[in-house]
Amino acid sequence: MHFANVFAASLLLSTAQAFAPSSVTPSRTVHPFPKAGFVQYQNVPGNSASILNNNLVSFQNQKCPSSRLFMGWGPEPEWSPASILSVASASSSGKFVTVSVNVSASLLDEYKVPGQYVQVKQYVDDESAKPLFLAIASPPNAVGDGQTSSSIEFLVKKTENNDWITNASDGTAISISQVMGEGFPIQEECEGFKYDFPLQNCLMFANGSGIAPIRAAIESGQLNIGKPGKGGRTARLYFGCSTVADMPYISKFSEWEANGVEVVPVISQPEYCQGQWNGRTGYVQTCLEEDGIPIPRNTGALLCGVKGMAESVKDLLTRAGVFEGRVMTNF
Repeated sequence: MHFANVFAASLLLSTAQAFAPSSVTPSRTVHPFPKAGFVQYQNVPGNSASILNNNLVSFQNQKCPSSRLFMGWGPEPEWSPASILSVASASSSGKFVTVSVNVSASLLDEYKVPGQYVQVKQYVDDESAKPLFLAIASPPNAVGDGQTSSSIEFLVKKTENNDWITNASDGTAISISQVMGEGFPIQEECEGFKYDFPLQNCLMFANGSGIAPIRAAIESGQLNIGKPGKGGRTARLYFGCSTVADMPYISKFSEWEANGVEVVPVISQPEYCQGQWNGRTGYVQTCLEEDGIPIPRNTGALLCGVKGMAESVKDLLTRAGVFEGRVMTNF
């Protein structure tokens, strides 16, 4: 997720129109993508909008001196060298890219919880350059899972100010901070006996590049979501974007659904989709209002996205009876 100069402002909750909870459940659209180039997966249980775009297709261990730049968000960064492994389109429009970065083993060890982030700069000695705040999109390595990855991934929205990373060549040197933030408090809020009702239903909400830490949570296994027909926790993801072409990670939807996550893509500007969209439209908070929350006290939620969406969703959930502590953000 790309946190530019207005990182805190783009994430912190602020005033937005609140929607009253509703128990109305609309009929689900079976074929969100009627035209060629997109495949509807019909054999996955709970599949309301599973879609796949067929056309999508040596780190130095020394520490660099800490920059004097302090953004007032988290600890002061301790910069280390890193290098770009690859930059690839994450949406068919090219508006979002996946940036894979080679990092040290020590940085990978610091990354334990989905939702954590780092700061990234082009040149560590450039005191005037403001760093990017990027949530880590790839999941943390599970202890004992045998993974030997030496890289992490980010989802970055292209802007006129981040060309140095969104169009970087393989092998480009960059500077990266230590892992920051506590991430989503999944273990604290979802496990154990903190509440009188166990967590059985997990809702997730994201728009745009906010899907990055949500992807990390889904793929980490830390949510303990049950696969279709296997029991366990249920999960539903409401993911909003302006158009189909701009929506990142479409190619991952079928994988997530196979692992128990019902994916509900929501398009806010269907008039620009050239007839390629027959699924849910509007905003994720209005879709939640339409669907309702069947068992609020057994429900938890992960949120990441623009402030209006986050506040509206939180208001809907808590007014319906979801424990406030189980409405989790990564900041």
